[in-house]
Amino acid sequence: MKISFAPEDLAFRDEVRAWLDEAYTPELRAANARQAGVFADAGLNRLWHRKLYDRGWVAPAWPKEYGGPGFTAVQRYIFDNELAEAGAPSLPAMGIQMCGPVLMGYGTEEQKRYFLPRILSGEHYWCQGYSEPQAGSDLASLQTRAVRDGDDYVINGTKIWTTHAQYANWMFLLVRTSTEGKPQAGITFLLLDMATPGLSIRPIISMSGEHEVNQCFFDNVRVPVKNRVGEENAGWTVAKYLLEFERGGSYAARIRGMLSRVKEAAALERGDDGRPLIADPAFRKKVAELEVAVTAVDLTERRVISGLSNKRNVGDATASMLKLIGSETQQKVTELALEMCGNYAQPDQRGALGWGANGTVVGPDYAATPTARYLNTRAATIFGGSSEVQRNILARTAVGL
Repeated sequence: MKISFAPEDLAFRDEVRAWLDEAYTPELRAANARQAGVFADAGLNRLWHRKLYDRGWVAPAWPKEYGGPGFTAVQRYIFDNELAEAGAPSLPAMGIQMCGPVLMGYGTEEQKRYFLPRILSGEHYWCQGYSEPQAGSDLASLQTRAVRDGDDYVINGTKIWTTHAQYANWMFLLVRTSTEGKPQAGITFLLLDMATPGLSIRPIISMSGEHEVNQCFFDNVRVPVKNRVGEENAGWTVAKYLLEFERGGSYAARIRGMLSRVKEAAALERGDDGRPLIADPAFRKKVAELEVAVTAVDLTERRVISGLSNKRNVGDATASMLKLIGSETQQKVTELALEMCGNYAQPDQRGALGWGANGTVVGPDYAATPTARYLNTRAATIFGGSSEVQRNILARTAVGL
């Protein structure tokens, strides 16, 4: 594995940095500093999506034939890292990173022509209909039914933890179209217009105060058969392909950026002895341990990039490993940020958080988000497949099952 970058890659890195200096304005930085959720609020991410789209960089993993920039694997890694270290808004992954690649791999030509340009431009805002009240990490046990009726499927059931369903105008979802054979054998992948009659959305407010997730109810919702991706009852194969994109990804740079901001705040925050907290040996030890952990995540991601550069797929095991160590390291950084805040972690700061919030922060500006981010990030080791599921996948891979 090559650790260093070639001169042309370093030139590309400088180009990205120069663009960020101009495009990521102080106003956008200030707005994003008040975001505590997994993804930026809809108002902010639409602005940032448009800037990236206008530059041609909104879909860094897409090939040129579908409107992407045609980055190499190394360029994608550099691009993701530069945005993450700059603290740029985290755009929802459901359209660009999940549905788009699935359509490229399994969609019909008609589906590609219609959906891909609209995903790219942001006209279509997507959400994911996977989990159900009794089918989360055990996704194969899902029970939302779709019955064929002429040129439509008629859907009844419910989906839960549906991120940004309140903003989305399209959903990709898994439904049960057969109860014969293994549970995985009767699942179908569909695309749903969120304006379809019979669909209702109930908000779920998280303990951190965000309205990120929802429960969706389907009462005789009709979806055209032409909006099926892949064959009927073959949706599990499509879903597994998509999960490689959900469970993989770039963690190290974003976590490193989070840790850098903790260190900057700890240089201002005072410990019990009146000295800057960053000078406290016990606190510095925790910082050093996390820096080592982030370096390990980074090197793992570079191994993935090296493999992709040589036309090797991410694969279930590697995607699971990155999901496992990335999400758990991210949680540890939010725990350290909460410790750094001390008494400022106690006030309810929700009035100062989110797009358009005008509440006053209790304490210094850096005290606004750590508690909410800590609470929100508790879900990181559950969504996208729990840590227990990732360990099971790795164990099965190790013994050849």
